[in-house]
Amino acid sequence: MTKYRSWWVVLLFGMGYGVVGIAFPNPSIPGETQFIWRLAAWVASTVIFGIHIWCEHFRFNNQPRINALHGATAVALGAFALAVAANIHSLHSTTANHTLLVLSLILWPIIAGLLAFVVSIIIAMILKRIKPFGKP
Repeated sequence: MTKYRSWWVVLLFGMGYGVVGIAFPNPSIPGETQFIWRLAAWVASTVIFGIHIWCEHFRFNNQPRINALHGATAVALGAFALAVAANIHSLHSTTANHTLLVLSLILWPIIAGLLAFVVSIIIAMILKRIKPFGKP
């Protein structure tokens, strides 16, 4: 049962990334306000990522590669949600490059997921040295 609960957690965290990316405003005028909102979104996503890695390691006692796979999958789901939102938003714009936006449905999850996998596995390997999985 823990195996399936772990995948529900992946879906939950993936939705969390999507909510952060969609709900945090991105002011159209570049400047300090835009920088602060984007920074806040990055910080919120980093907190979500950290909590997920912690949960996978300490709660589910997963091996580092499983921890990294789950972390990367959640990030990829969040990136896909952002790509879908960008495509929907572009329907109201005449200046949008629809070809690139369609490609974003594939590329954003792959790029974000691969980067998250690398970072997750490094963090999980460090955590394994601190407290090996499966040991109290």
